[in-house]
Amino acid sequence: MTVFDQFFYSIFNHYKTKYKQKANAIALGYTSILQIAILFLLGAFFTVFSVQMNMTVMSKTKAWTLFILIAIGIHFKNWIKYNGKGRKVLNAKLNKKKSLSHNIALLFVLPLASILLGLVILQAL
Repeated sequence: MTVFDQFFYSIFNHYKTKYKQKANAIALGYTSILQIAILFLLGAFFTVFSVQMNMTVMSKTKAWTLFILIAIGIHFKNWIKYNGKGRKVLNAKLNKKKSLSHNIALLFVLPLASILLGLVILQAL
């Protein structure tokens, strides 16, 4: 079970009591946004690194297009993984182990911090 699985089930279990039908969609959206934010942070770092090293890898338009395509792929992968039978199997594995409870406020700060840090890194261009 990955860290993203644990984050997914922390968000899912937190919202399951309030929003029974929407808990899966909220947790899926959170997991996708977190992974896309981390991708943005890594992309910003490697972009600034390649500019500082005077390497021409690809244009900005192609880089943003690639980022959007990968973001759509990440969301699709998470949608397949956390819907249906896959989610039930992971939920059964989680129920066998001691459930880890993460701070919900901290979990929602993680994507925001990743995006802000990525924007700060992009200012170096």
